[in-house]
Amino acid sequence: MRESGWAGATGGGAGRPRSAAEPAAPQANTAPDLVRREFCVDGPNRAWFADITYVRTHRGWIYLAVVMDIWSRRIVGWSMAPRMAAELADDALRMAIARRRPPRGCIHHSDHGSQHASLLLGKTMRAAGIRPSMGSISSPWDNAATESLTGLIKAERVHARTFESRERAALEIFEYIECSCNSVRIRSALGNLSPEEFERANRPGEGRRPMAA
Repeated sequence: MRESGWAGATGGGAGRPRSAAEPAAPQANTAPDLVRREFCVDGPNRAWFADITYVRTHRGWIYLAVVMDIWSRRIVGWSMAPRMAAELADDALRMAIARRRPPRGCIHHSDHGSQHASLLLGKTMRAAGIRPSMGSISSPWDNAATESLTGLIKAERVHARTFESRERAALEIFEYIECSCNSVRIRSALGNLSPEEFERANRPGEGRRPMAA
């Protein structure tokens, strides 16, 4: 490859930011694991999975919080900010609630990060009738679906480059989520459909037999 002038691309990227997180937000009690690595549900807005990742720019780090409906693998809420505070996760959840209007009992599954365990996020979940769920500490397999999602975002839009500014990173990630990841990017778990295509094909109440996610 070297002789031909080629270079390989991998999933690796920038190292983790140092001392980047905000001081821990006031914490609620940790939640039980209501998912137990069951990543298939029978309809929309039954279970949402949440995670936070980071992106390096020449002006400093920017943090991305996502909320994904595990039924269709669609990103239903997201937020970006220069600080990894409780508000980051809360803004993503509020977007998801406004867009999807989930029924009471919808599960919000995440890791034990201080942003997801914060009193602020817990208050938003209680107001919407959402049940908090958390995987085991130091067990990425319990949140593997969103770990895979953030890995996809970084592999296809972030790795092998450093954005000029936080604003540029936010714009390109926004375009990727709304114009590609949700609408075009096919997923093997959805029978090689994109999240939007899967939801159109399996929308409840239209006389179609739901496909397994």
